[in-house]
Amino acid sequence: MPVIKTITNRFNTRVFVWQVTESEAWLRSGIDLSQNSINRLVTMSSEMHRRGFLSIRHLLLHAGYTDKDLYYDELGKPHLDGECYISITHSYELTAIIISDATTGIDVEKRRDKILRIAKKFVNYESDFVENQENKTSALTVIWGAKESMYKCLGQKGLGFYDHCKVEPFELASHHTISRIDFNEIQLSYDTYFEEILEYTLVYILPLS
Repeated sequence: MPVIKTITNRFNTRVFVWQVTESEAWLRSGIDLSQNSINRLVTMSSEMHRRGFLSIRHLLLHAGYTDKDLYYDELGKPHLDGECYISITHSYELTAIIISDATTGIDVEKRRDKILRIAKKFVNYESDFVENQENKTSALTVIWGAKESMYKCLGQKGLGFYDHCKVEPFELASHHTISRIDFNEIQLSYDTYFEEILEYTLVYILPLS
């Protein structure tokens, strides 16, 4: 099984990362899909998206769950039957899930210089910090991943990356920073963990200890 990374952390947190190199036919075998997942799969025109979708179901199996334990709310946020929280991510050939006893979010992004052109859309509080970074692409990818993780974790309409999500300055070598949500009456802080895997950056968050 091509799980290339397993991470454990507080709150009985487990992260599983998969590099998707298998064919779609291989990925369709060995898993039992719910009717909802079958319906979603047939609407996907991209083979890459279908393979990513199927690999997530294999990761669920690896973690001790099945696709039928997974469901989505009206905003598209995934949930597991039971008391554990789950978040899901994929980017090109890398997919990952996080399962935890605490509210959480995860994101994986391919590091690309394109992020330099769109930074003004999501960088606000972090602008001075980014300006002083030698590797802006890597730093921006962490910031984007942290904000995407917060968005997934909160799961509320209206939360904006630029206005409501903040990431504290960090050193890339530290693999950790603090992220915060300031949204109406909601104020939350998170331990934010990140690392580079192949040409991707993985970020996940847990409630601040």
